[in-house]
Amino acid sequence: MPKASSPSPAPETAPLPAHYEAAMQELETLVARMESGDLPLDQLLASYERGAALLQLCRDKLQAVEDQIKVLDKGVLKPWKSA
Repeated sequence: MPKASSPSPAPETAPLPAHYEAAMQELETLVARMESGDLPLDQLLASYERGAALLQLCRDKLQAVEDQIKVLDKGVLKPWKSA
């Protein structure tokens, strides 16, 4: 008998994106799907958990950038001034 191939992982169980922008895009899409009210309860819960993981990833990446800026500014985080 041929071995059945496993389906690709659902977005809720897929590995987290490597880049901030990709995580934000996925999070925005996920929130829109959740707000539509069309998801069954089990998918809503899985989407919420995925969204929480994506949000934490984005926060961690932003914190890493802020920490790097502090190092570059000799330990002082200065207000951002746009040109």
